[in-house]
Amino acid sequence: MYDVRITAIRKADYKDLQSLYENPIQHTCDVCEGQQWIAPCGSKPVGLCDSAWESMRAFVEELSAGGGNFYDGWMRNPYSALISCNDGFRPVSFLLERIEKETTT
Repeated sequence: MYDVRITAIRKADYKDLQSLYENPIQHTCDVCEGQQWIAPCGSKPVGLCDSAWESMRAFVEELSAGGGNFYDGWMRNPYSALISCNDGFRPVSFLLERIEKETTT
């Protein structure tokens, strides 16, 4: 098994869509660009948003198990993926990268 590094690469904020469709909310996403987590052996990192995790979990688990090359060469690094969370108002793009040192379980 491998660990996977998760890095928040970009955070968008669609105020026009928020004003048209979203009810006012008190708490929004706490993720900051550049923030990182490690998914040990493909497990959900502490502090990572549950919704974001659900968007990326299958990719993290596959990378952790030694897989990759999603969609026949989609990424330059075959042991990575760029996944966005499912928040249509404030989507965050996450870079997932397999850490090359194999871990023992």
